[in-house]
Amino acid sequence: MSEKTSEKSKNKAFAIIMKRELKSYFTSPVAYIVMVIFLVIAGLLFFPFFFLEGVANLRQFFSYLPLYISCFVPALTMRVYAEEKRVGSFETLMTLPVTEYDVVLGKNLASLISTLIMIAPTILYVITIEIFGNPEYGPIIGGYIGAIFLCAAFVSIGCFASSVTNNQIVAFFLGLIICLVLTFIDTLMIIMPAGVVKFVSYFSSRTHFNSIAKGIIDTRDIIYFLSLTALFYVLTLKVVKKARD
Repeated sequence: MSEKTSEKSKNKAFAIIMKRELKSYFTSPVAYIVMVIFLVIAGLLFFPFFFLEGVANLRQFFSYLPLYISCFVPALTMRVYAEEKRVGSFETLMTLPVTEYDVVLGKNLASLISTLIMIAPTILYVITIEIFGNPEYGPIIGGYIGAIFLCAAFVSIGCFASSVTNNQIVAFFLGLIICLVLTFIDTLMIIMPAGVVKFVSYFSSRTHFNSIAKGIIDTRDIIYFLSLTALFYVLTLKVVKKARD
């Protein structure tokens, strides 16, 4: 019986860490400030365009979403490891009977859930255009599916950035730079040789997101986001393992 209980508690370790992180997020004013600023900026760009232009779609919102996520996700994730390292609680966490996998998975999932909660109120935009227009739901559904994949990838990047430092500001800017480079790398293609354009375009998160946001689910786009998420998850895992050693 004791062995089964022990195994069960091990399986729940990542969930306990995830709940701990979520509680930490929503007892801190930082998360609320970031979310409010995100919604204000998103609303200022959506509602004037909708009511002044009279266009019943979310194309304007989704066209700016990769930029929003590039900026706001690092702000949400910057404290995940950095703050714990600064105050010394990370060392305490690593002395508990949890694995590095539990820690990284729990923190990543908590950060992803927090990011999706930040985006969730934008569903009101869909309700608005349904009331005042006749929207096409293919691009809307595709846009939100793309947003989930984009958030997962950038959360993984943000958590990695936080894991390599004990300074939240450094973590924020490191995550921000990586996310912005991946978002806007496609703008450099106009000055690149034709032979490398296709290669470089593959690394553009905005290109892949825009493809999904059109309502076209291409396995290449899904693989891109899953690979990006996995890459930075593994890098974070290596950093946490090294810190434990």
